[in-house]
Amino acid sequence: MACDEALLRELKPFQLLDDDHRATLAKLVDLSDLPERRVLFRAGDPGETLYVVAAGEVELAIEDNVGEKIVLAIAGKGDLFGELALLDEGSRTATATTRTPAQLIEVGRDDLLRLVQQQPDAAMGLLAAVASMTRRANEVLRTRVIPNANQAVDERLTPLQRIADWIAWFSGSMSFLFLNALFFAVWIGLNTLGLNKLGLGVKQFDPFPFGLLTMIVSLEAIFLSCFVLVSQNRQAQKDRVRADVEYEVNVRAEREVSALHAKSDRLYEQMMARLRDIEKRLEREPVGS
Repeated sequence: MACDEALLRELKPFQLLDDDHRATLAKLVDLSDLPERRVLFRAGDPGETLYVVAAGEVELAIEDNVGEKIVLAIAGKGDLFGELALLDEGSRTATATTRTPAQLIEVGRDDLLRLVQQQPDAAMGLLAAVASMTRRANEVLRTRVIPNANQAVDERLTPLQRIADWIAWFSGSMSFLFLNALFFAVWIGLNTLGLNKLGLGVKQFDPFPFGLLTMIVSLEAIFLSCFVLVSQNRQAQKDRVRADVEYEVNVRAEREVSALHAKSDRLYEQMMARLRDIEKRLEREPVGS
């Protein structure tokens, strides 16, 4: 189906074209309406067409060496894909599948070369679109690396949580114990030894049984317990992240082992088939020949 020039004007890869070139290109390219879950091409297929999404979404995915699906990008309106195979005349590097009903503009290699030759500025728009898709793919591959649990949790810490962690850490140290012991000793000394009688000018402000000290210690215990609970909740969250990471590692290891088993089974079958062929040849050949 022919493409409308007004539609090309709305899409970013064609906005650098002037009206004449855009009108010429609109007559050359095709506009396709595709249903949901339609496979456009698979990794390894030959590629001679570049696609620009006019409406809908297209999923670009690959499979790793253990057969796990990796979604590289979701191409939306104005995004292009399939450019690598078009530019280097190689095979497709990913599988493209429509996630929703979609409208796609198909640009062939000859049409693309003619467009770039006639208006070199248009190449900048195409390069920008290619760079955008590459950045998305790089981000997906970066985030697929198994994360460090401590780093994954620490990156989401709020200032209050950092303060709570520091207080919980400090309250469990020997320094905190010695400071509390020194504080209690000074407080009790000031209120029991009668330092005002020694001419120091310090009067008893909390005489025995030290009601004010008791209230201060109770408040300290309440606040410390709250900070410790906040820190423990963070540690529980960190443990959950660590458990998820360990689960992912186990799943990947299981897939790797399964892939190795499958390869060894194929090698065994090939070896046995060759041995049978050798036995048949030896049976057909006369003895002493």
